[in-house]
Amino acid sequence: VRAALTGADLPPVYVGSRMKDMPVLARERARFVGDPVAAVAAESLDIAEEALSLIDVEYEELPILSDPLEAMRPGAPLIHEDRSGYKNAPAVPPEIPNLQSVSVRKNGDLDEGFKRAARVFEHSFRTQLTHHGYLEPHACAVRINADGRVEIWAANKAPYNLRDQLAADLAIPKEKIRIHIMSVGGDFGGKASLIDVPICYFLAERSGRPVKLIFEYSEDLMAAAHRHPAVITLRTGVDSDGTLTAVEAKIVYSGGAYAAFKINPEVTVLGGRRLASYYRVPAIKAETCCVYTNQVPCTQSRTPGSPQVVFAMESQMDIIARELGLDPIAIRMKNLLHEGDPSPMGERWQHICVRATLKKALAASGWRKPKARKNSGRGVALYERGTPGGKASAAITVEADGKITLLTGVPDVGPGFYTVVQQIVSETLGVPLKKVRVRFEDTDSLPYDPGTGGSKSTNTSGHAAYQAARELRERLAVVAARALGCRPEQLRQVNGRFTAARAKGISFDEVARLAVKENGGPISHLTMYESKDEPPVTSFAAQVAEVEVEPETGRIHVKKITTAHDTGVVLNRLTFQGQVDGGVVNGMGFALMEENPVVDGRITTLSLGEFKLPCIKDIPRLATVVLESP
Repeated sequence: VRAALTGADLPPVYVGSRMKDMPVLARERARFVGDPVAAVAAESLDIAEEALSLIDVEYEELPILSDPLEAMRPGAPLIHEDRSGYKNAPAVPPEIPNLQSVSVRKNGDLDEGFKRAARVFEHSFRTQLTHHGYLEPHACAVRINADGRVEIWAANKAPYNLRDQLAADLAIPKEKIRIHIMSVGGDFGGKASLIDVPICYFLAERSGRPVKLIFEYSEDLMAAAHRHPAVITLRTGVDSDGTLTAVEAKIVYSGGAYAAFKINPEVTVLGGRRLASYYRVPAIKAETCCVYTNQVPCTQSRTPGSPQVVFAMESQMDIIARELGLDPIAIRMKNLLHEGDPSPMGERWQHICVRATLKKALAASGWRKPKARKNSGRGVALYERGTPGGKASAAITVEADGKITLLTGVPDVGPGFYTVVQQIVSETLGVPLKKVRVRFEDTDSLPYDPGTGGSKSTNTSGHAAYQAARELRERLAVVAARALGCRPEQLRQVNGRFTAARAKGISFDEVARLAVKENGGPISHLTMYESKDEPPVTSFAAQVAEVEVEPETGRIHVKKITTAHDTGVVLNRLTFQGQVDGGVVNGMGFALMEENPVVDGRITTLSLGEFKLPCIKDIPRLATVVLESP
């Protein structure tokens, strides 16, 4: 054994992606079953496990708060007694205990909206605790060099953010931290926490040796980030023909024992922005809070906080339609946004295609066709989500033989980003795809990249790749123009050749050879990209599910799911379809089978055999239709 640590052996530091409320190892108090209390580094796994078995921990049991509504009641035990003292803790009402964050968003005259309503419907909905279900559990390695440089290999989706968080939390100069970018075996929002690297760092510091830490999957299910359970109460007013007059929501997310895993403690409560966001609602209010509970900490999972809200809203629309004797499609069509309408919260979007998207889904699914069997049914739901902007960097290099290398700071987490940027560079430079190689190195190689998350990689890092390729092309055009005896602005690029009027043209490879010769070596170009403003657009989706139900058992068989997406230009159909299919199956699992029950504070599903994810036999027929908008 080279090192053994408890919280008492460590400096009193608290870590977190944004809000710093989690100790590296629990100090005096464990706030959930799975809270790390001790760590050991040894020469072999067997020795480390034997050493762990010799550690004796004495616990005094404290009251368990598993329900977020109970945690908010006056007099509830405080899970964090000095929450306001944590760095980057957002302001919350002091009279409500155990709040991580709150958000109140409203627009219009709510009282007037309910006064106009012929009927007011109120329903509550709950969603469960679930894990992201990635195949690779958390893993990292840390080496502290003789000069004090800290080198880290981590399955983390945002290496530059990880570097900055560690520098801030552990008081290490940023320039002394080097994160080696790794391929990541799945993310879905769960691979940005500090559950593993700080522990590994302190073990490496104490032992004087490189240390590798790989979670067992049971540890990942017990202690790594999950999707927030939610309790959502909707109060919705409609007039006699089903037109919405007002919507009010009280949304309570169970945030778990720490807010540290979230990219921002307020990001989940912003899920309330998607409340009825594709409907015409003259008055709306979303009162949202995230609450500390004695369960595993939660984070974003395939959009932070939105699936829970959309599930509740779309479920209530079906209930209202049934109560009023209306068709579920008719009530939606009556209330959907038109081009030029503001969203319920007042946002202004261009190209509002939600009606066309729904119509495409209905047509492709055969919504009006007779049902195949007596106990079969069809359901519909809608969704809206924009793509965030941001900043990113890329470096591009051309060799004497015309081969191109693009350096990106985005880890490969599986959705096909590398293929897409390879295409972007290939098309921008007019060279065959096979001539372009995409690779990643470490946080020393580029100034900054936000990593993957929020479906923004193509929008930010893809733009950086395009900008780098375009600027390289401009540099090469100067060389080509000199060779052809013309001005760079007179050049065209056709079939991999630079051409000009009355000139034979010159191949890209020849231009690369000349440019590299002039330069005395390969030509490299670094670029920074930043989107200044969020684009005034969003995307819509509509899905139709066809299911059969066994009357005797209540068992549900999903037969077909049809998805319609209103998108920008699809750059790669294969990777796009992979993302759509993966999201559909993940959503089906969330609806029907995925759950991590908590009994007496303990998660009871500690293997992938118990935490049921959809397998190949569960997947129904999938159909996709796309509305591409430039």
